[in-house]
Amino acid sequence: MAKLIVVTRDGTEHEIEGDTSLTVMENIRDAGFDELLALCGGCCSCATCHVHVEAGAGDAIPPMSEDENDLLDSTSDRSENSRLSCQIPFSDALDGLRVRIAEED
Repeated sequence: MAKLIVVTRDGTEHEIEGDTSLTVMENIRDAGFDELLALCGGCCSCATCHVHVEAGAGDAIPPMSEDENDLLDSTSDRSENSRLSCQIPFSDALDGLRVRIAEED
């Protein structure tokens, strides 16, 4: 299993074993992080799984879709590294990926 580093809103860093058959959102949710609401369950119809991806993830993360971009426009904590974690398939190529859970809207 690959490692996923999750930084909660208070700045605490947690390293979890990620399941590469799941998305980043599913891994964070299944690890018990209540800050990541993921209300739509990964359907890309809300922005409650918003994270900031550490720079350097590069080509291992698929490009952002127009729907994802539109949903992120509705958030107040958007940055150039913002992504919806439900839209990032977790893979061995993302071993060591570091994401920070975005502030709640």
